[in-house]
Amino acid sequence: MYHRIHIFGASGSGATTLGQELSRQLPHVLMDGDDYFWIEKYTRPREPKKRLELLKEDLSRSPQWILTGAVCGWGDELRSAFDLIVFLYVPEDVRLMRLRKREYERYGDQILPGGSLHAKSREFLEWASRYDTAGSEVRSRVLHEEWMAHAACPILRIEGEQTVHERAEMILGALH
Repeated sequence: MYHRIHIFGASGSGATTLGQELSRQLPHVLMDGDDYFWIEKYTRPREPKKRLELLKEDLSRSPQWILTGAVCGWGDELRSAFDLIVFLYVPEDVRLMRLRKREYERYGDQILPGGSLHAKSREFLEWASRYDTAGSEVRSRVLHEEWMAHAACPILRIEGEQTVHERAEMILGALH
């Protein structure tokens, strides 16, 4: 059984949702990288050294955990702590549709033209749309592939549009 699982992919790939599903079925504590990255979610990032310090402290409290969200760059030293890495890849059009929906669910009409968060939401979606084409200088597939190339544990790649349940079953199968 894998005790320390890291699930990540592009924004909108479903890592957090999958982690939540797995934590209902496994005795693992769930932690989300965004909770460490941000002081105020999506507005004020935490200093990288502090993110890592807080995350390492929480990871040390439990022998079994699931960490969702990419930690490339600021959490590179954690690579050796993982027993299993799960990389999620979803086609760009599906990811962007999910992200637009999520943005509207979070912020409502504020993201529409003329809304107070329109520019910020548009900027976020433009950033997310570059995942498949950008180089390793930003959060991208290239960066994620390079990061995984240095991992010492097994990597389970899940590509496509499977349901959360189907993905969870794939991981549970790999755990045994």
